[in-house]
Amino acid sequence: MKLLRSSAALLGLMTAAQAVHAAEDCGSFTIAEMNWASAGLAAWVDKIILEEGYGCDVGLVTGDTVPTFTSMNEKAEPDIAPELWVNAVKVPLEAATKEGRIIVASEILSDGGVEGFWVPTWLSEKNNIKTIEDALSHPELFPGAEDESKGAFFNCPSGWACQTITANQFEALGAEEKGFELVDSGSAAGLDGSIARAFNRDEGWLGYYWAPTAILGKYEMTKLDLGVEHDAEHWHNCTVSNTCANPHLNEWPRSDVFTAVTKEFAEANPVTMEYLGKRAWSNTTVNELLAWMGDNQATNEDGAWYFLENYPQVWTAWLPEDVAEKVKGAL
Repeated sequence: MKLLRSSAALLGLMTAAQAVHAAEDCGSFTIAEMNWASAGLAAWVDKIILEEGYGCDVGLVTGDTVPTFTSMNEKAEPDIAPELWVNAVKVPLEAATKEGRIIVASEILSDGGVEGFWVPTWLSEKNNIKTIEDALSHPELFPGAEDESKGAFFNCPSGWACQTITANQFEALGAEEKGFELVDSGSAAGLDGSIARAFNRDEGWLGYYWAPTAILGKYEMTKLDLGVEHDAEHWHNCTVSNTCANPHLNEWPRSDVFTAVTKEFAEANPVTMEYLGKRAWSNTTVNELLAWMGDNQATNEDGAWYFLENYPQVWTAWLPEDVAEKVKGAL
């Protein structure tokens, strides 16, 4: 967590007088509203708390991981990226923090992003399926393959990096020889639909998924133990490559998910940095929120207000009492 320690050092330089002045002059700044649900939700939570609690003027700008990071690094805009998945920009982010252009304010997902192979929890408990090998011993429990004599092993959506990773893991497991067919989910919607269909039919499901997501908030799933550790060298040289000749089974790395800000913003907004340094939530909380949003066709803004109204035990811990009261007054 070296990146976070550098942020703590910066905050430690701020005096009480600076903090009071910053609270009186919060000013205007921009937050990246990333184009996936959990990050868009986080952007709106930050916007509402900073405007209603601290009196800031917050603008939202459309973002995505690499272009947002590049713009912050090269142009110092936008000011805040609430949910930056570090694995996608690990090397340039380390360089940017070392050179002082980017500050990591916090780890927004307290338990990190999660990837792996999952089965329905009810199926896991009924059939004592805890590991990937347990699941591969029962292809008959996982319908959905074109060849009905085989079990279905659902892949990541087409075009995503995890599609190649899952294919390599499938090969490393010898899953085809164990009676499974790797099923192309086609899209995120197709993958979600396959899970919903399995639960509606009380059928088994096996495949790749990740958190935080609405699906894992709506359907209780169990992540399977792969029985191996993460091998970083093999991961980068083979697991993620579509030309990997001899893939080995490899555990996914823990995905650090940080809130990043520009140096200029951090230096000008000590009180806001104090809030961002405390602001974190778990995958379980985000999964529940995304499930509610999906069920109610809610926007990111709707989800943020729902969170503030229904999870005060989470967000009030991020704020001084007087600021929390201002936010409560806006509900």
